[in-house]
Amino acid sequence: MTNLHHLAEQAVRNALDAGRTVAAAESLTAGMVTAVLADTAGASGMLQGGVVAYQNSVKVDILGVSAELLAAVGSVDGDVAAAMARGVRSALGADIGVATTGVAGPEEHDGKAVGTVFIGIATAEGASAFPYSFTGNRADIRGQACGAALERLLTVLPS
Repeated sequence: MTNLHHLAEQAVRNALDAGRTVAAAESLTAGMVTAVLADTAGASGMLQGGVVAYQNSVKVDILGVSAELLAAVGSVDGDVAAAMARGVRSALGADIGVATTGVAGPEEHDGKAVGTVFIGIATAEGASAFPYSFTGNRADIRGQACGAALERLLTVLPS
């Protein structure tokens, strides 16, 4: 977890310095990104909140992800991650939205292999997603996804 805490400290510091707020939409990580940010001193100045959207109904009803998109591609998809990030940014009134979706295992999900992860990032300029392929057990994959989300968050924060 040390690396996660280092990334979170950097993200909190950079967001505070830039006057930016952040919100997280988490499926795969189930609140881990929000928690590791909240563990960091100063987080109250930049963290708007988080939505754990484990079920597709939450992705649709709270985050505004298209039900048609979910039906067509499943929940583990780049377009879904981008839509989740866009939705949480809007729902929680943040400058930046970050989202996680993926397969932690032990079984594949929606035809996607264990370790398949997408991180979504949304800013005023738009939303995008980034694919990853991680290995390990559920905890390993979720931890790596959390780290990737924090790294992607850092790419849109001035350093």
